[in-house]
Amino acid sequence: MIKIKNLSISYGNKKVINGVNLEFRKNSITAIIGESGTGKTSVGLSLLGLNKGDISGEIIVKDEDILKYSAEEMKKYRWNTASIVFQNTGQILNPTVKIVKQIAESMIEHKIFSKPEAFQQGKKLLLLVGLEESYHDFYPAQLSGGQIQKALVAMALANDPDILVLDEPTSALDPLTKMEMIQLIKRVAKDKTVVLITHDFSVARSLAEKIVVLYGSSVVEMGEANKVLNEPVHPYTRGLLRSYPNMSTTKDLQGIRGTIQYGEKGCPFVNRCTQRKDICFHEKPELQEIRNRLIACHQKGIICLLRGEGIVKKYRKRKILKDVDFQLYEGETLCVVGESGSGKTTLAKCIMGLEKIDHGKLFYCEEKIHQNKGFYQQVQVIYQNPQASINRNFNVLTAVKEPLDIYKIGNEEEKKREVLKVLKEVNLPVEDAFLNQFPHELSGGESQRVAIARALILKPKLLIADEATSALDVSVQAKIMKLFMELQEKRGLTLLFITHDIALARKVSDKMIVLKNGEVVEEGRSAVMTNNPIHAYTKKLISAAPQIF
Repeated sequence: MIKIKNLSISYGNKKVINGVNLEFRKNSITAIIGESGTGKTSVGLSLLGLNKGDISGEIIVKDEDILKYSAEEMKKYRWNTASIVFQNTGQILNPTVKIVKQIAESMIEHKIFSKPEAFQQGKKLLLLVGLEESYHDFYPAQLSGGQIQKALVAMALANDPDILVLDEPTSALDPLTKMEMIQLIKRVAKDKTVVLITHDFSVARSLAEKIVVLYGSSVVEMGEANKVLNEPVHPYTRGLLRSYPNMSTTKDLQGIRGTIQYGEKGCPFVNRCTQRKDICFHEKPELQEIRNRLIACHQKGIICLLRGEGIVKKYRKRKILKDVDFQLYEGETLCVVGESGSGKTTLAKCIMGLEKIDHGKLFYCEEKIHQNKGFYQQVQVIYQNPQASINRNFNVLTAVKEPLDIYKIGNEEEKKREVLKVLKEVNLPVEDAFLNQFPHELSGGESQRVAIARALILKPKLLIADEATSALDVSVQAKIMKLFMELQEKRGLTLLFITHDIALARKVSDKMIVLKNGEVVEEGRSAVMTNNPIHAYTKKLISAAPQIF
């Protein structure tokens, strides 16, 4: 068992770890994940007393604080109690010394074996990690990257340490060699406390029982590996997962806006977070238990922006919507899929207050929806036919500016400045010739971008797109959908996307609900639903989806 208490590490004026508390159990692998610069390696190095920066706090191993060790005590502790497999394989091994000799050296130095015995043990360890005897007298330059990595694992195991720190052990390896390395780690990690430092989620999933997510010098999420990876609660964890190329997902890759900023005040993620509030700038959030894990977030994790409970809508005696439940979290895309007449557009109209629900409840930010000016400033809709939804007597400038006029936001100069800004954001011209054009003078793609700009000018949190690309050719549709995803990443937009095209939904959505005759027949993550549909109707939609290859 390792206990880290209030650990802080600084390099000059830069604090890379700030008051971190962690525990690592015996016979367990804990993964520390995060982007480059989040402090992962600094934590790993601190477990062996190898940090060159200023360090404070406690690291308790076998009831002793190793940070108080003398140089001689630390030398004995390293390799005997704790060892590390470094990330940079090209610089660790001595290029002039044969591999087997380098494995034997630490055993000889620590007087565990005589020289002949150490060489014999070195050969056994190299065989254990999968390096055949013919490679034992090779020099590092004669080995492949994967073979060098195996040799480094053998070196770390030489003195049979209790603690094994693995710093990006699969970095830069090809997929097949990576799989071999994962199997090797599983074999050699038994009965040890293993700290796995990685940015590779597939490695963390394959090896770790617990995951610690580091960001900006602090722990932002921590819990069981499967729970963290399947249902991330912190916005940063979700952003990392969206950035990772994964065979089990269908949505295109998305990154995280901005870059890491280090500061003493406020939440470390505040400059990149799309759901921040005032307190996030001034007060650092404490780790607290939320949804079966520890989270550091003033919002208690990713907030539920829109929620429906038991929504019923009748026309005369016919139920158009039948007890519809859904949840849409901040920054997500939820696709509502179904054929014409399934109730998709009716659901959107109920949310917007264009139709009154007969039964059920709708919540926005966990408060019951009141369709007033405040709500419509936060929630905007984009319709199927943009030319029909924009006043034909309005030119582009007037159409995009109108919401600012309605809400009496800014003077005319400020309004025009906002119009130009949002037109640039949706990749439209800002010259007077374009601003003075009328709807009938625009192409379909231009009209839809104008409609999007008009919806964005009030800086809403939620966009409802009702078949917003169905009338466009496929090339323009692809550009519009790319635009939606870019806006989602940049602004943190939440999207409720209504479509009959399940192939399109598969490419753009995080989650999906399937409506049939006003009833939700299947819901869940898009990748799971489209790869392994359960309901016969979902299977029918998928079988009818367009296929070229």
